[in-house]
Amino acid sequence: MIDILVAGGGPAGLAAAVHATLAGLEAVVVEPRAAPLDKACGEGVMPGGVAALRALGAEAAGRELRGIRYVDGTSMAEAPFRDGPGLGVRRTVLHRALHERALGLGVRIVPGKVGEVRQTADTVTAAGITARWLIAADGLHSTVRRGLALELPGSARGRYGLRRHYRVEPWTDFVEVHWSGQGEAYVTPVADDLVGVAVLSRVRRGYDEHLAGFPALTATLRGATATAVRGAGPLLQRVRRRVAGRVLLVGDAAGYVDALTGEGIALALATAEAAVRCVAAGQPERYERAWTLLTRRHRLLTRALLTVSSRPGTARLIVPAASRLPPVFAAAVRALR
Repeated sequence: MIDILVAGGGPAGLAAAVHATLAGLEAVVVEPRAAPLDKACGEGVMPGGVAALRALGAEAAGRELRGIRYVDGTSMAEAPFRDGPGLGVRRTVLHRALHERALGLGVRIVPGKVGEVRQTADTVTAAGITARWLIAADGLHSTVRRGLALELPGSARGRYGLRRHYRVEPWTDFVEVHWSGQGEAYVTPVADDLVGVAVLSRVRRGYDEHLAGFPALTATLRGATATAVRGAGPLLQRVRRRVAGRVLLVGDAAGYVDALTGEGIALALATAEAAVRCVAAGQPERYERAWTLLTRRHRLLTRALLTVSSRPGTARLIVPAASRLPPVFAAAVRALR
C-alpha cells in the first residue's frame, strides 16, 4: 500500500508528490491529461512561489519580475518586490519543470480520473488505488471536494477569467494591473517575445469586448499575433473544511477567493507542502489550521480589493489612491506571497 495518492497532476499535485518523496513517502499521482498541462492563468509567480519552486528542485525558464504596477489611464502606482524577484512563466513551461522533477524522483504518474473515494479507519481508495492518505489537488472545480460534500453555496457569484498571449517583446518587467470600472487586465511578460494578458470580471462576455475597456493597452497590443483564448470560472470556491477523514485538499481545490492578487501558484505550492508536512508528522488534523494561517493575508487583501472594485465609482479610486500613498501600496505588495 502506498503512502499518498494525489488526485490531480497540476502544480499543486506535483508539488505534493515531490514533497512526499523527499520526505521518504511513496506517492502516486492520478491525472487524466497528458503533460504539459495548460489553463487560464495570469502566469505571474510571486517571490514566495519562486522560493518554493527552488526548494522543490524545479527550474522553470521565464522572465524576471521586479514588482507590481497598477495602471488606470494616466494614473500609475508601482512597488518592487522586497524579497527577491518574481517570475513570469508560461503555465506549460512551469508544469513541465514540475513534471520532470517528479518523474526524476521516481514519482509514478498514472493516467486516469479519481471518481468515488472510499475510506476506512486506516485507508483511502480511489481510481483503483489504495493509500494511507489522499491529497486532492484536482483544481478549482474539484470532483473530490464535491464528492465529499465539502462545498459551500455561493460560488456562482464568483468572477471569471480569460487569458491569451501576444507575440510581442515585453515592454515592462513588472506585472501590470490595468483597472477599469468592469474589471482588470493583467499583463505578464513570460518570454523574450511573449506577453500574457488575462482579464477578470463579473461580467461574462468575449475577450475582445473586455479588452476594449482598456484603450491604452489595446493600442499597445494592436497588430501583435494573438493566441486562442482560455477561460476559467467562476473563481470563487467556498469550502466547509480542508480535511475530511484521510483526505486533504490543497491548491485551488482547498477553496479560492479570486485571482486578483496573482498568488495562486505560490499558495498552491505552499499548501501542498503544508499538507505533506502534516501527514508525514502523523498530525493531519493540523493541516486545517496551517492552511488558514498560510492563506489569511491573501484572503483578507483579496476580499478588501474585491469590495472596493465591485463598484465602478470606487474602483476608479484604487490607482489614484495607490499613487498618492506609495508606502501603503508597497506594504500591500510586500504582503503577497
